[in-house]
Amino acid sequence: MNFQQLRIIRETVRRNYNLTEVGNALYTSQSGVSKHIKDLEDELGIELFVRKGKRLLGLTDPGKELLGIVERMLLDAKNIKHLAEQFSKSDQGQLTIATTHTQARYALPKVVSQFKQAFPKVHLALHQGSPGEIAQLLADGQADIGIATEAISQVPELVTFPYYSWHHAVIVPKGHPLEKIKKLTLEDVAEYPIVTYHEGFTGRQHIDEAFLKSNITPDIVMSALDADVIKTYVELGLGVGIIASMAYQKERDTQLTLLASSHLFENNTTRIAVRRGHYLRGYAYKFIELCAADLTEAHIKSALLPSNDQDLD
Repeated sequence: MNFQQLRIIRETVRRNYNLTEVGNALYTSQSGVSKHIKDLEDELGIELFVRKGKRLLGLTDPGKELLGIVERMLLDAKNIKHLAEQFSKSDQGQLTIATTHTQARYALPKVVSQFKQAFPKVHLALHQGSPGEIAQLLADGQADIGIATEAISQVPELVTFPYYSWHHAVIVPKGHPLEKIKKLTLEDVAEYPIVTYHEGFTGRQHIDEAFLKSNITPDIVMSALDADVIKTYVELGLGVGIIASMAYQKERDTQLTLLASSHLFENNTTRIAVRRGHYLRGYAYKFIELCAADLTEAHIKSALLPSNDQDLD
């Protein structure tokens, strides 16, 4: 048994049992992949994959159990490297953050600036994606820290912590009739076409729930992945916008008006997530602490202990 065989087992599942793609991902041939799988099965005395001819269709029951062990072994092998780097090069390395456009654009710039001043030799990689993609990057060990509002708190492999709370806000073009209403209602908003986030992004679920509870069917004429696109089309008069409140910037959004609307929607909580069992370098803990001062290294390490729940407040 060797690590290449273990990598092949994991990659075969990730690549939906396409051995050509597995070979390309691991820089080896398809025949080499097949041989490694067969050698491991012969050594263990069990079949790991369900087959139809030469094709692999899925994992057998022992294969499914083995996959969990393989994931842990490969994660621990990676952790050993990170541990060595922590003590030999404590201020150097790479930190990979997976987050959404909204967080990268509006919540993280100050944190990133402070972090780069403190750790100029650390390469900071910022990957933007959907909440589901962020959770997958963390689960696969391709990201150290994930930051999002949706999805990540429901993934068993992840431990999450509250970062900050925020609410949605209604924006309109300057001179819009809604500016004259003293206390805005959902009925008022629903009188106009609405431009807001795509489903699964930036608290969209809470927007939908608010209208549903009031028995209102909004006319959502356009949905987008980020607030900048929403604001652009609201400026063009396509409709009324519903965005994350921190995405409105008075000094830049001079053609828009932010309406008092925090009472219309439930609060949202953006969370910071790490994978249980993933070794974090010292500078990763510092990044988290820069996001939220109460999330100290000791607090994070305590929460990562196996006996604790994965979703912590």
